[in-house]
Amino acid sequence: LIVAFRSVSESFLIMLSVPFAMVGGVFLQWILGYSMTTAVIVGYISLFAVAVQTGVIMVVFIRHALDARTEGQSYIDAVIDGSTLRLRPKLMTVAAIIFSLLPVLLSTGPGMEILKPIAAPSIGGMVTSTLHVLFMTPCLFVIVEDIKQYRRRKLLKAAESQVTSEV
Repeated sequence: LIVAFRSVSESFLIMLSVPFAMVGGVFLQWILGYSMTTAVIVGYISLFAVAVQTGVIMVVFIRHALDARTEGQSYIDAVIDGSTLRLRPKLMTVAAIIFSLLPVLLSTGPGMEILKPIAAPSIGGMVTSTLHVLFMTPCLFVIVEDIKQYRRRKLLKAAESQVTSEV
């Protein structure tokens, strides 16, 4: 991710979706009483792949909106525009995953004792991952930019004071 985005901070923002996805997966796994088995681990692997993928797409949409912003548009407005463009596709992805795995989780029959533990972390994690990607990622994107601007101003003041003291 660092090589693809050329940014450690954006890569870190994308990878933050994994722990948020894990919270929901662990919570639903705990509620349903599934122990950590190979099937559950397979569910987590698929969950983490989707969580990272949606984080990548959100960052790409936000970057595109920032590149296309007009002169009068603020940084925050561009981030909001980029993230709202991603709202419907993300909700459709989550709905497709949850509604396709819900029958597996609710069904009883032969072979379901293997499939249910795969579906549980995916369903729980998609809920929390969605909340993170739709709300936290744009907010954190703006916060990281504010920190970068603060550091630039601080370095500029330090350089100006150094030049002033030399004269």
